[in-house]
Amino acid sequence: MRINKFLAENGVTSRRNADKLIESGEVTINGKPCSLGAEVKEGDVVQVNGSKITANAKKEYYIMNKPKGYVCTVSDDKGRPTVMDLLPAGVGRVFPIGRLDYDTEGLLLLTNDGDLTFRLTHPKNEVPKTYLIRIEGDISAQAIAKLRSGVEIDGVKTQKSNVHVVESTDDYTKLHVTITEGRNRQVRKMFESVGKEVVFLKRIKIGDLTLRGLDRGKVRKLSPEEIHYLQHI
Repeated sequence: MRINKFLAENGVTSRRNADKLIESGEVTINGKPCSLGAEVKEGDVVQVNGSKITANAKKEYYIMNKPKGYVCTVSDDKGRPTVMDLLPAGVGRVFPIGRLDYDTEGLLLLTNDGDLTFRLTHPKNEVPKTYLIRIEGDISAQAIAKLRSGVEIDGVKTQKSNVHVVESTDDYTKLHVTITEGRNRQVRKMFESVGKEVVFLKRIKIGDLTLRGLDRGKVRKLSPEEIHYLQHI
């Protein structure tokens, strides 16, 4: 098994982040720094920053209704609360699938299944993720059309998205936005590109999977049916 897959499947981090750890020399096999593409064989001792990584016996899958004020990392060098602090006692080594930023709340998946993480996060798979957002005031039909067709953020045009208004008052507008990418702060930047600031952002769906009444800050295990759905989305 390739080293990045081994690290992902055993709950250390995602495959992409595993490659970064390998390149920085933090990963060793049998006491020697390994290279990208290195293979892990039965009996090999894998360590990350000197800590031995033990192969997981079983996969774990959780869904969380992330509140704002938490970062989606296993640990934070700034000392901020992380989503790991919300997991109940007894949960094995898992890591978040993708990220919701500090001020964003909503649906977050956590697992030690590296293959599922890759499936749900790689752009080529175009897994839809739906957000509820609120902006102050109104938004023009022209701006919505621009968001749907794609806008340029960080020098790269976004893919087409589904954007529609769900509530509008004199003071604010609520919209549902569905995207198939996962770029850094993408939804916020999309609206900034049309002159609108997102004042509330919550992920409400991944594909057809929803929070189903899960209270803010709470966590539960995914059902076998939900796991199967995500593996084949």
